[in-house]
Amino acid sequence: MTIKLVENSYGKSRVRLLRVFREKDRHDIKELVISIAFEGNFEAAHTKGDNRKILPTDTMKNTVYALARQYPLESLENLGLHLIEHFLTYNPQVSRVRVRASENLWSRIPVGGKPHAFAFTRAEGEKRTAVLDGERGKITIRAGIEDLIVLKTAKSAFDNFLRDPYTTLKDDRNRILATSIRANWLYESDEIEFGVVWHGVRKALVEAFAEHDSESLQHTLYAMGEAVLNSMDCVREIHFSLPNKHFTAIDLAPFGLDNPAEVFLPTDEPHGLIEATVRRE
Repeated sequence: MTIKLVENSYGKSRVRLLRVFREKDRHDIKELVISIAFEGNFEAAHTKGDNRKILPTDTMKNTVYALARQYPLESLENLGLHLIEHFLTYNPQVSRVRVRASENLWSRIPVGGKPHAFAFTRAEGEKRTAVLDGERGKITIRAGIEDLIVLKTAKSAFDNFLRDPYTTLKDDRNRILATSIRANWLYESDEIEFGVVWHGVRKALVEAFAEHDSESLQHTLYAMGEAVLNSMDCVREIHFSLPNKHFTAIDLAPFGLDNPAEVFLPTDEPHGLIEATVRRE
């Protein structure tokens, strides 16, 4: 019997940092979480205990901090590109570097009607993300957003759906539609103003969600994908993973009251999960 190492990778996960950019009258901050993975010629480490081609994961962590100091960190994507270039340049045994990054979003605290120069408040839950895969002569970049919670109380319906003996759900032409947007999109190249495009994609997503006459969450997912691809030529495709956050109208008849879609019970679990990719052909 022949035993063979088929595939392998290793790296450092969840390297956390806060970077402060100090100007004379204003400070800016970025809070990042970075994960790095190497693929390459590491078979001897597994089969023979030979570590001569293994760069310590502690060195990967230190490299993140060092490059975060050396570069302005305009975006997650720019830091990922610097990391990939560094690791591929100095490690011939590495064939592929993957960088996963997320950014916790902070905004300035308003004081006296003006944004404060050095005091911030953190956005609840929402994150900016990026995944970069780099090989020599080839790189792919996916940016993304997670936990962007949206809700609307009109222009949303779900009816005329398939029924079987276990179906109890009723048609609804006036339901609440809510989800936590988790999306990632593929860029056509690495010559992009990443920050500008990310904010443009976010704007397209929330505006399409708000304005779309929805017949289902699937229907709105596709409308959001169309909006992004029609407004951003640099985006080739966008993938969505959308939980359907349910709000059930409460029966107030036992109390002698009607409920014209005004009082609801929010429920987190179980929830529907809608996933799809929309691509420009």
